[in-house]
Amino acid sequence: MAIDGDTLSLGGERIRLHGIDAPESQQTCTRQGDTWHCGQDATVLLASTVNGKTVLCRQRDVDSYRRIVATCTVNGLDLGQAMVEAGLAVALPQFSQAYVEAEARVRRLGIGIWGSQFDVPSDYRAAHPHLDPPPVTRHPPPHQMPESPVGTRRQSEGVFYRNCAAAWAAGAAPIYYGQPGYRPEMDGDGDGVACEPYRRRR
Repeated sequence: MAIDGDTLSLGGERIRLHGIDAPESQQTCTRQGDTWHCGQDATVLLASTVNGKTVLCRQRDVDSYRRIVATCTVNGLDLGQAMVEAGLAVALPQFSQAYVEAEARVRRLGIGIWGSQFDVPSDYRAAHPHLDPPPVTRHPPPHQMPESPVGTRRQSEGVFYRNCAAAWAAGAAPIYYGQPGYRPEMDGDGDGVACEPYRRRR
């Protein structure tokens, strides 16, 4: 399910598309002097692209709101690429160069938001701070945080597990806080270890 033009809800987890930024769902643009609900159109496009289809996501990071940041595809179609090529999202070159050329092309052609007057989504959010959820500050106790060398996440990232059964089937469980694939929803006792083996109480 699409939350807006760059955010999905999969298995109860919010997934932020990597390398792009789309107008917020309530954001408007001005096109030929008229108000255009560009944020709604971005949401509708992403929803129509993913609804009823299998979405595959490759995790890249976790943002300050504990959303998974990922590159997602449907039948081989890169969702970030599709949104940028439709002129309904801007590329974020500080995070990825993957969509910069596509943005330059649609910008020249005046496609989508590039044929309108609009606020860059980050500027719009800055002017409407109530749109962003408060950052999550709850973390497992420090002694339960796994220690890993810099680079471990980058080498092993790449999978979004819908549930613990999927994580075990992939041979990735247990998953420690900070590791790719960890989600609080899969950490039943909140100890920083998701999908840990069941321990029978004596």
